[in-house]
Amino acid sequence: MTRTVLFPGLGLEFHLNRVAFQLFGLPVYWYGVIIAAGFLLAVAFCYKMAPRFGIKPDDVIDLLFFAVPLAIIGARLYYIVFYLDFYRTAGGGLDVLKMLDIRDGGLAIYGGVIAAALTLLAFCRVRRIDFFAFADLGAFGLLIGQCIGRWGNFMNVEAYGGPTGLPWRMGIDAYVDGVWQYMEVHPTFLYESLWNLLGFLLLLSVVLRKKRKFDGEIMGGYFLWYGFGRGLIEGLRTDSLYLFHTPIRVSQALGFASALAAAAFLFYHLVLRRHKPEELYANRVAAARRAAREAKQRQTTSQQEEEHHGGEDH
Repeated sequence: MTRTVLFPGLGLEFHLNRVAFQLFGLPVYWYGVIIAAGFLLAVAFCYKMAPRFGIKPDDVIDLLFFAVPLAIIGARLYYIVFYLDFYRTAGGGLDVLKMLDIRDGGLAIYGGVIAAALTLLAFCRVRRIDFFAFADLGAFGLLIGQCIGRWGNFMNVEAYGGPTGLPWRMGIDAYVDGVWQYMEVHPTFLYESLWNLLGFLLLLSVVLRKKRKFDGEIMGGYFLWYGFGRGLIEGLRTDSLYLFHTPIRVSQALGFASALAAAAFLFYHLVLRRHKPEELYANRVAAARRAAREAKQRQTTSQQEEEHHGGEDH
């Protein structure tokens, strides 16, 4: 089904179909295509930037084999837990097949982030990599994925807000009170996409200007920026997940709580505690490699001297 989306204040009109193409007779949705594109771009960026954080690019790829499926499971479980009635059958049971169908939506970002963080923690313990350094790198991947992924919501005509008359309002036909009606609403998917893009650029500038003071700083900046923005934007949405039939919006509460925790974390490390450049994991890795090269060079020099003196004895 094609749906028309207008931006009357901007003179824009889009005709959207959720299905991108058919594969072996099955529909492939734009939602999945866009999520996949965001994922691939995030991986490419993290692979390229990994050495700046002392991480081997191959470790990024190895992590994905575990983090991707577990993050998808976490995102889906988070959504199902807070939207359980949607997956009930007429008899009151649970429709397992419907729970497993994620082709056109039903993934909660926070569930994926939590699952990915736990996977990263276990991965770093096994590989003996600094968790906070890897988390700093991963924060960029999350921002890229979330920035692009929100356009999947646009193709589904979902994740929008309440009525507004602002110049950038979005006009849609929505099913309200049992009937289809035209509404002009906040394009909250766009707000969050642009918010994530701005956060990505701000945090990237910290890294490129070599202003990062400690491992975990970018991660803290991510949770502060994303959590605060998500808390504000979630308050505009009309399709929020609520905390077990209460008026509390789950993502809004979690967003503000994570932003507050991140602010305390950053305040402690940036104001109350002094960090030295050599404490950064990337600098520790570089120092260890230099020490290993110097030790190998000394060993080679020593062997050459021994061979030289041995030749003189003859």
